[in-house]
Amino acid sequence: MPDPVVRVEGLTKFYGRQRGILDLDLAVEPGEVFGYLGPNGAGKTTTIRLVLDFIRPSRGSVTVFGLESHGASRAIRRRVGYLPGELRLYDSLSGRELIDYFGRLRGHPAGERAAEIARRLDCDLTREIRSLSSGNRQKVGLVQAFMSDPDLLILDEPTNGLDPLVQQTFYELVAEARARGATVFLSSHVLPEVERVCDRVGIIREGRLVAVESIAGLRARAMRRLEVEFGGDVPRDAFEGVPGVGDLSVGDRVLRCSVIGSMDPILKAVNRYEVRVLTSSEPSLEEVFLAYYGDRASDAA
Repeated sequence: MPDPVVRVEGLTKFYGRQRGILDLDLAVEPGEVFGYLGPNGAGKTTTIRLVLDFIRPSRGSVTVFGLESHGASRAIRRRVGYLPGELRLYDSLSGRELIDYFGRLRGHPAGERAAEIARRLDCDLTREIRSLSSGNRQKVGLVQAFMSDPDLLILDEPTNGLDPLVQQTFYELVAEARARGATVFLSSHVLPEVERVCDRVGIIREGRLVAVESIAGLRARAMRRLEVEFGGDVPRDAFEGVPGVGDLSVGDRVLRCSVIGSMDPILKAVNRYEVRVLTSSEPSLEEVFLAYYGDRASDAA
């Protein structure tokens, strides 16, 4: 079995007395899209900066492509496309000038590939960076990350500020990178986004890795909230004991509940009655943590 593209062992970072990340063990396999999921401040960006040797760990080790991150950082970065979470660009340059500059630094001239990605993202590279909205700046950042077809893409909150159509194009670019054998490490605080594009997900909370799951495993644990308005009164006992259903309330022709895992059993039960309105909502990240990883998170705190 090939060695992981990214391996971290016992990785810890303190900022003075303040916690960054604690005793992180993680492996990202070749050719996978790995989602790194957690709320803002959980330690996602700290992890990425340590992997790229932008900051040094308090203890622990990082290897990328089998190379020690600190000792081989220049060689590693030539094979990496990186989009930071806090994107800062040179305001006096145009998008084209910035892309050309980054291409020369990396040793991969921008060329037609950059122009193609810019067209797909509807990114105008002729405009000065200072004139761009945050969403259009993010597009420029995505162009420079993808333009060299790198072996490893590290993307920190990559869809921030993007409209839904551009997000769809981004998902296509990720799928194409994976198809050509690249590895993608994608941090996010948006659960549906990670479910959509990733093979596995690591969940970080308060600086500790709480769980690593396949997307199938994550979906099996996922909780959704369901509200159903019926055309008439319905008996509560028709829904008691339905697999995966909790927090059940039935009254005034409305059913409200939470559902863990498959929606099929509750939908079959609901379908026996006249349904006027059905609403399903995704859980917040904090609900995911507390509902499914609360015991382990408490132990780690």
